[in-house]
Amino acid sequence: MIIADTSIWIEYLRGRNPEITTSLKTRLRKRKVVAISAVFGELLQGVKNKREREIVQSFWDNLPHVNEDNLFIKAGQLSNQYKFSAHGVGLIDAYILAAALEHDLSIWTLDKKLDRIVEEVWF
Repeated sequence: MIIADTSIWIEYLRGRNPEITTSLKTRLRKRKVVAISAVFGELLQGVKNKREREIVQSFWDNLPHVNEDNLFIKAGQLSNQYKFSAHGVGLIDAYILAAALEHDLSIWTLDKKLDRIVEEVWF
C-alpha cells in the first residue's frame, strides 16, 4: 500500500505525465492507494472549480483510509526529532511521513524535500 502525496495527485489529475497516470491508475484499480486527509486537504485547497472539487472529493470518498488519530502530534514529534523545519520541511510532509511510519506504508512523491526526509528517517 502507498500514500501518493500531493505532487503525484497533481500530475495524475493534470494528465501530463503518462507514466504517473498509468501507474497510479493501476494502483487505484488494485486498491493499493491510501488516502490521508492532509494530502486531500491540500488538493481541495487548490481546486479551481466545482468539477475539480467533485473529482477530488470522489477520490477521497472512495479510497481506503487509515486511522489518523494523533498523527499531527506524531508529525510534530517527528519533525522536532529530525529538525525538519530547519531544513525547510513543513508539517504536512512530516504528517505524510508519520502516517507512512505508523501504518507501514510506502510514500510515492515527486517532492525532493519529502523524498529526502523519507530517506533520512527510513535509512
